[in-house]
Amino acid sequence: MSRYDLDHEALAALVADEPSYRATQLYTGLYHELAEPGELTTLPRALRERLSEANELAPGLELEREQLADEGWTRKWLFRLADGAVVETVLMAYPRHTTVCVSSQAGCAMGCTFCATGDAGFGRHLSVGEIVEQVVRAARAARRDGRRLDHVVYMGMGEPLANYDRVVASLGRLTGDLGLSARHLTVSTVGVVPGIRRLAKEALPVNLAISLHAARDTLRDELVPLNRRYPVAALVEAAEEYLAATHRRLSLEWALIDGVNDTDRDVAELTGVARALRAHVNLIPLNPTEGGSARGYRGTPPFRVRIFRDALLATGVNVTVRQTRGRDIDAACGQLAGAHRTRTPAS
Repeated sequence: MSRYDLDHEALAALVADEPSYRATQLYTGLYHELAEPGELTTLPRALRERLSEANELAPGLELEREQLADEGWTRKWLFRLADGAVVETVLMAYPRHTTVCVSSQAGCAMGCTFCATGDAGFGRHLSVGEIVEQVVRAARAARRDGRRLDHVVYMGMGEPLANYDRVVASLGRLTGDLGLSARHLTVSTVGVVPGIRRLAKEALPVNLAISLHAARDTLRDELVPLNRRYPVAALVEAAEEYLAATHRRLSLEWALIDGVNDTDRDVAELTGVARALRAHVNLIPLNPTEGGSARGYRGTPPFRVRIFRDALLATGVNVTVRQTRGRDIDAACGQLAGAHRTRTPAS
């Protein structure tokens, strides 16, 4: 649990013996000022000290490790949760905006064969507050650097739509309490079709990113095992429903794996899906991971990434190559946690 699991009503209960406006001051301090309880100078010192020691307001994330890359423009944190589980959060600064990539689960049950998080297996769902606190910690760090956090992507550890209720509640907290724009929030999924359909009915016009990686079932079954339950045709149908309901841009994530999904055939198949969905394609040069390397997966070489991109552009598909961040640190999702597990002796 985290202090950010508490809404205004729950915070008010903590200061029920104080004047009623203290609850608003506490709420404003935590959610608008992004302050620690002891930093709330609008509150009397005795009350600040009492709240600083309250178990209900203890932080849900304890910093285990931080890595910096790209001359400080990328920060990756490994946080330990109260029960000992670990999750990763990445803050990425760009010239015109600042983005945080948050985790929604400790580990992941999807088992994508090229993903370091999948190698770890599933731990548990994160609470609403544990998700929100990642954003708050990132916003505080961005503010110290003279920047403003304005984009949040649910692309860290875990499958967001497998933790549906808590993820949607956290989206509401980010827009309603932290004041972020829903249009600057992106939820990524490997293709949980029922979750996509549910999300389409929410009053939250967030962006949807589908981690596609292959557009034919035989290959996608191998890379993304969930495809055996929700094949490409069903996924495309659910994405069409999302577009019709929200009118938000859809993006397709495609991790380029050398000799696996970077052929002319893959260009043609991806083009068919992207044009049908009017989707933007994000090409992601695969970061090497221990699990992926064991299966013989390597990232597509840069010159062939450009060939693949240009072939998509020639068909009229809107495509970008994601800027690679943190090559000199454990950059891929799950790598920092995996390195931590390797270094930590079993008890």
